[in-house]
Amino acid sequence: MEVDHHRHRTTPLKGVDAMSMAPVEIRHVKLGHRPFGYDRNAVDRLLDDVIRSFEDVWRERADLREEIERLENELPHYKDLETLLKSKLVSAERAADELRVQARREGDVIVEEARVKAREIVGGAEREREQMRGEIRRLKALETEMRSGYRAFLVAALDRVEGDTDDREASGQAA
Repeated sequence: MEVDHHRHRTTPLKGVDAMSMAPVEIRHVKLGHRPFGYDRNAVDRLLDDVIRSFEDVWRERADLREEIERLENELPHYKDLETLLKSKLVSAERAADELRVQARREGDVIVEEARVKAREIVGGAEREREQMRGEIRRLKALETEMRSGYRAFLVAALDRVEGDTDDREASGQAA
């Protein structure tokens, strides 16, 4: 295939990779003539349609190349961002694990302190109960002692009263 950069391509497209041709090159291809060949107007219309379609594809290809280049330029930024996010995620997970461990330790300390306090309270209550039982025993012994003392006092007083009465009767009878 020869390219006439002035205006027309003079050889047919046989064996040519159409994708390597720019739309402007297709537009300037000049096909050979044969007697009783194709209708020239129909071929020109077909070529115009092909050229328009190919121009659209060519523009789309250029747009896609620009998009690919833009995306390739942005890719390192997103890879860096991904690395940073992974690092932050690992740090956050590590911090969360440390907080869980610390919370568990603090919880264990609080539970142990509560157990110690409960044992102290129970021990104090048991000591107080024993003191109260001792006080009750002391008061019961005091009550028993006082009853015995009152009884002895009353018996002695009764004996005295009876003794005085007997003495009076005896002195009254002696008189």
